[in-house]
Amino acid sequence: MEEVKKYTEEELVFALQQKDQQAFSYLYDNYSGALFGLINKMVNDKELAEDILQDTFVKIWNNFDNYESAKGRLFTWMINLTRNLTIDTLRSKGYKKQSKIHSDEFSVNNLSDTTHGIDKFDAMGIRKQLTLLKNDQKQIIDLAYFGGFTQDEISKQLSIPLGTVKTRMRAAILELRKLLQYQ
Repeated sequence: MEEVKKYTEEELVFALQQKDQQAFSYLYDNYSGALFGLINKMVNDKELAEDILQDTFVKIWNNFDNYESAKGRLFTWMINLTRNLTIDTLRSKGYKKQSKIHSDEFSVNNLSDTTHGIDKFDAMGIRKQLTLLKNDQKQIIDLAYFGGFTQDEISKQLSIPLGTVKTRMRAAILELRKLLQYQ
């Protein structure tokens, strides 16, 4: 069994400045648990925390030249880098969009025609009408009205032209209007 090399902080910093991969493995093995705990407390989502932890160590590796031991301990620098990266992730537009897209009981695509019980959403009888729309129309209505996306954001999210989004949305609204009139 191979003995694992132990480093003092000064040795570890020097080895990392030399881009020593064994030192980086040591750094990961000895600090990833603490950094993961910090991230997980901030995001409360294990999968996202794991992604941020990976991004953190990539950033540590790529930006280690920015660490200055005169300004503080290595662990303090890594904690600050981790915290800032986590905050940046939570503030990012991509994270906000992803959290809006999650499926929930009010998503148009998840609606079904339930005639028993009082349905909180179905005050106007819309549930049945939405199921009659084409899938592409349901998707756009779902993102716009239940996800809070603008037409431009829908265009980017679905990778379709803005004009197509507008056309489908107008067609969906006209179809809903027609369906509700004959209700």
